[in-house]
Amino acid sequence: MGVNLGEIVPKQKIDISELKGKRVAIDAYNALYQFLSIIRQRDGTPLKNSKGEISSHLSGLFYRTVNFVEQGIRPIYVFDGKPPELKFQTIEKRKEIKEEAKDKYLDAKARGDYTEAKKYSQMTSSLNADMIRSSKELLEAMGIPYLDSPSEGEAQAAYLTLKGDADLSASQDYDSILFGTPTLVRNLTITGKRKVPGKDLFVDVVPEIISSNNIYNSLQISREELIQVAILIGTDYNPGGIKGIGPKKAIDIVKSGKFSDYGNFDQLVDLFLKPNTTDGYAISFKKPVKEKIIRLLCDKYDFSELRVEKGIERMEFALENTLKQNTLDKYF
Repeated sequence: MGVNLGEIVPKQKIDISELKGKRVAIDAYNALYQFLSIIRQRDGTPLKNSKGEISSHLSGLFYRTVNFVEQGIRPIYVFDGKPPELKFQTIEKRKEIKEEAKDKYLDAKARGDYTEAKKYSQMTSSLNADMIRSSKELLEAMGIPYLDSPSEGEAQAAYLTLKGDADLSASQDYDSILFGTPTLVRNLTITGKRKVPGKDLFVDVVPEIISSNNIYNSLQISREELIQVAILIGTDYNPGGIKGIGPKKAIDIVKSGKFSDYGNFDQLVDLFLKPNTTDGYAISFKKPVKEKIIRLLCDKYDFSELRVEKGIERMEFALENTLKQNTLDKYF
């Protein structure tokens, strides 16, 4: 969920083609939760194989990644590690919300109200160890690099951009900015049409670029001061923030030097300024291995072999054609 900075940060809509040639560090958990939430049947049931194992995450991961490669984007998926202890309260609250949503989903489904059922079903998504393992197995078969963060995936993705191993971070949350990424792209994994809740209306969802320097310049604050603003509003580490304080009021408080009047938040500030990250990774793009992809998606998860083969062909064609200016050996 992250911190809600959308009201105060400048954003620029772009076409996905503008990211051609860019290495994008993607918050893997963030993307997988989106796929689990969005890719569902009419009654809200996620996609499953014949054994009842959920496959929505793999469908989203495969076809969206194929689309990235077609667009010339070089994705790097970053998986979460152990969350900071201060996040446990948020994690428990999310579990409660999912349980409540599950009850409402089952009730709506029993009544035959599929619109209501799908709405609540999207709030019940949970990642388990098998889903994470299968996601990594798919990425490896596709030749797409991934790495494990010791803690927050967004922090590690930001670190990759700071080191120059990625050109920008991708997540729906704004926390990446607080973790220090120079550039964040939102809506990358959900680009397309989105239904407006409660209305028979669809809107276009396009990527948005957010520059940290643009934020600091427009608000006339530093990164540490932006972190202070976020803490007053509320983050995953202090849900709810300070009662009665919204983004604009938080900015006024920070600029006036009164942040410390609301408590000692040194530990929270350090979680963003000095996150737990690692240099122990290697990033390399490889050729997709068709047999491994087919074995996982088709043999185990009952995907259409024809559709998967077409996806692989699209990926191979894109690699052969968009990278002609460089040798494949240089890319891989």
